[in-house]
Amino acid sequence: MFKNKHFIIALLVAPILSVIAYFGVDLAVSEKPHAAEKGQSYKLLSKSNCRYTSGLCDMVNGEFKVQFRAEKHTQDALELSLKSAFPLEGIKLSLVDSQDEQGTPIDMQSRDESGTQWYVTLPAPNSEESWLRVAIKADGTLYYGDTQTLFTKYETLFTDN
Repeated sequence: MFKNKHFIIALLVAPILSVIAYFGVDLAVSEKPHAAEKGQSYKLLSKSNCRYTSGLCDMVNGEFKVQFRAEKHTQDALELSLKSAFPLEGIKLSLVDSQDEQGTPIDMQSRDESGTQWYVTLPAPNSEESWLRVAIKADGTLYYGDTQTLFTKYETLFTDN
């Protein structure tokens, strides 16, 4: 079988053709990146650190990135801060117990004139399955997303006794 020159050529050409086909299909059917347009709304993606007790939660959409930090988490209240690479016009948050529930929006307050540092004090989440809903306005564009509140508890192996 390995003495047939057609078979040997096919073994060499097939991987090359498959790689070319992979990139060709990606180029043909993938969505082309485009700049955010004023007046439009875009969904934020919660990064993996939002699913763990890291104390941090990154939400992104292309180059637009914000990072939530749980500053203080007590039984009665939750203090969150937000850091953004871009100046923001306003942020509304709501804390709900289930993904289907509607919550009351609460405005975050700006810490500085640049509009990149924000903070808010919320009532404490009822459970680890509570959801944090976010709506952010920046440069006339609306960004929205949600994530579970598990990230608000900062725990490491060193915090165990």
